Amino acid sequence: MNDADVSQQIQQMVRFIRQEAEEKANEISVSAEEEFNIEKLQLVEAEKRKIRQEYDRKQKQVDVRKKIDYSMQLNASRIKVLQAQDDLVNSMKDAASQELLRVAEDSKTYKKLLKDLISLLRLKEPSVLLRCREADVELVESVLDEAKQEYAEKAQVHSPTVNVDHHVYLPPPPKDSNSHGLSCSGGVVLASQDGKIVCENTLDARLELVFRQKLPEVRPATFSFGSLNLIL
Repeated sequence: MNDADVSQQIQQMVRFIRQEAEEKANEISVSAEEEFNIEKLQLVEAEKRKIRQEYDRKQKQVDVRKKIDYSMQLNASRIKVLQAQDDLVNSMKDAASQELLRVAEDSKTYKKLLKDLISLLRLKEPSVLLRCREADVELVESVLDEAKQEYAEKAQVHSPTVNVDHHVYLPPPPKDSNSHGLSCSGGVVLASQDGKIVCENTLDARLELVFRQKLPEVRPATFSFGSLNLIL
């Protein structure tokens, strides 16, 4: 083999080795590119998850804040409605109290009412202490015998002893609508002699009793909620 043949074989080997090296380098480059892209994609997805999680967390905070604000506004609205309702109901009660003061102005009507309020049947005691306003003593004494006789007939017992208290009287009527002292619109208070049984039959007490009994009916009727019911 001459020098030309040897040189040709060497050149062929060099080209083969170079080709192998280039192919290997290309494989390494492609593999590295793939790994880089995969890692880059993983990092991007990881950051996306973090961003989504952070968004979801903030969105939940916003939703909770909205619910809290709505609840606070709802409660404030309910309180306003209930306060307005109470104010209206109390104004109705005050108006009724003012009407009670007029009852005693008609002596004929008030006299009959006093007899009915001397409810001896509720006590069923042989001896009763009666208190009234000082201004009503004369009217009370004028109907006392009739009230006692009516009780005796209904209960089929002897007529009871009823002592009008001339030492302690019920408070007088209020002087005006702005009066805040003790007052009484009329009526009587009956008690057994030992004081263990008391029947408060003043007009104010009767109004308070009726007011408590009728309040569940009156309260819903004081407001026509309409669309407000949708809020409440």
